[in-house]
Amino acid sequence: MATFSFSSTITPICLLFSLLPLEFGFLRGVTPLGINYGQLADNLPQPEQVRTLLTSLKITKTRIYDTNPQILTAFANSGIEIIVMVPNNLVSTLTDPGQALQWVTTNIKPYFPSTKITGIDVGNEVFASNDATLTSNLVPAMSSIHAALVQLGLDASIHVSTASSLAVLAESFPPSSGAFQENLANVIAPFLQFLTRTKGTFWINAYPYFSYKADPNGVSLDYVLFNPNSGMTDPKTNLHYNNMLYAMVDAVSFAISRMGFDGLDVGVSETGWPSKGDSEEVGATIENARVYNKNLVQRQMLNEGTPYRPNQRLEIYLFALFNEYMKPGPTSERNYGLYHPDITMVYNVGLTELSGSTATSTSVSFVTSSV
Repeated sequence: MATFSFSSTITPICLLFSLLPLEFGFLRGVTPLGINYGQLADNLPQPEQVRTLLTSLKITKTRIYDTNPQILTAFANSGIEIIVMVPNNLVSTLTDPGQALQWVTTNIKPYFPSTKITGIDVGNEVFASNDATLTSNLVPAMSSIHAALVQLGLDASIHVSTASSLAVLAESFPPSSGAFQENLANVIAPFLQFLTRTKGTFWINAYPYFSYKADPNGVSLDYVLFNPNSGMTDPKTNLHYNNMLYAMVDAVSFAISRMGFDGLDVGVSETGWPSKGDSEEVGATIENARVYNKNLVQRQMLNEGTPYRPNQRLEIYLFALFNEYMKPGPTSERNYGLYHPDITMVYNVGLTELSGSTATSTSVSFVTSSV
């Protein structure tokens, strides 16, 4: 996860699910929910338990940060769609078509179609890695993996992409000024060509929390939390934004259009808010985390798009299901989960387990990143 500042002079994501009513702790209606399921802890529930929790809430989409065979086996015949990931340290190896074919044959083919693998993310935030070799090898590796999927007859079901941080942008405010970093032009263009050819999604990890933490006096808390606020209007397009997440997404869409690839899908592979942080991590509180995620849920119930793409529903995966105590970095990194590893809630946004167990001990479910 990379930090990224998206502030402005104004007093100034998405899961896929619906539930009613949020404040009473139970679900009445359900649409697809996207969740990141990470494993950087040795005290997490077994994959079979996680599957039961997600299934009980009719959660239909998740992302994991590897190809953990226990998870892929446990999720067989569940109907839950899974995006898996190639770790950054394997990207260069998989530029070789033979190695890519072997990787897909070993890590994907044995589980598909019983396990509903729908995507492969090649690396995570590679464009922000400052590793020129890794960056230059990203699209060749993606191409080799896609070719392996074609060879095995899996390409119609499994798409290949990568998740990027918003640090790929040189300009982001107002959204219509969105533009990629100039030094990435020679790698971004082939990436966009690949996504166009394979009908893939440009995934971004977008965290309004970081913008607020960086400038709490200049960025409106209501604007970043989806609370009622006056918002901002893009002076070039007259598009009005009442939350920062949508502005971030549209900045990426405008950057893509500026490169000549208008129309590519942009999705949010990670977004969330920490419930706890160090003393200097302004805004990292349980209440802010609860409000951000609850309001995000309500937005997703509307099946809405962004101001720039109002008729194209924004797909979002929440960060995260569990607090993962082995994650490095500041305290906030270990406190994005909606649930403790014992499956008790960190805070309540209205999700509860529906299989008959008590809501306090088994209410479920968003999933977290292990990066």
